[in-house]
Amino acid sequence: MHLDNLNEYLTKINWFGVAGGILTLIVILVSLYNPWWQLIVGEGIMKVNASPMNTNFGLLGTQFTVPLIYALNISSILTFSCSGIIMLIYSIAPTKPYAKDLLGFAWKKPLYSVITSVIGLTIIIFIAQIILGMYIPVIGTATVTLPSKFTGDVTIKAIISSAFQWPLYLAVTAAILCITAKIYHNKKLVQTVK
Repeated sequence: MHLDNLNEYLTKINWFGVAGGILTLIVILVSLYNPWWQLIVGEGIMKVNASPMNTNFGLLGTQFTVPLIYALNISSILTFSCSGIIMLIYSIAPTKPYAKDLLGFAWKKPLYSVITSVIGLTIIIFIAQIILGMYIPVIGTATVTLPSKFTGDVTIKAIISSAFQWPLYLAVTAAILCITAKIYHNKKLVQTVK
């Protein structure tokens, strides 16, 4: 009899939610040390590491962060943590009366984070291009001439390269798993309860 109860319990678990919750928590750990997007100017002249969990800048080998961005990173870590934990709680008890509310909170956070990060990054680069008057690639490599308003009469050229890094794709996977958990809940689990 215990085996039947265990089997019935295991079939009710939303395994997409379990995977999405675990991967969301892994994304936090990975993103603390690896950026979602990286920009490098020259050979280490300037470096930008951007992710919702840890955005920092490097200038001539010196790393620094902006306090406002650091505060946003902390809030993103807390939001992602809550989302991952709540998704796990929901996933092991998806038929409870409070499960739909938990799922409603948890499934959106990774998706919104990926979308706002990519759109926000694109907007910031566009604004920087207008202010600096030079092309900055979102993805790829370009040779740019620094504007004379910054260099005086000296012509300075630099190679700028930027790319999305693998933690972004891990975050996209977490978002897809959370969306799939929501769809699975609506299609399968709701029908099972009825």
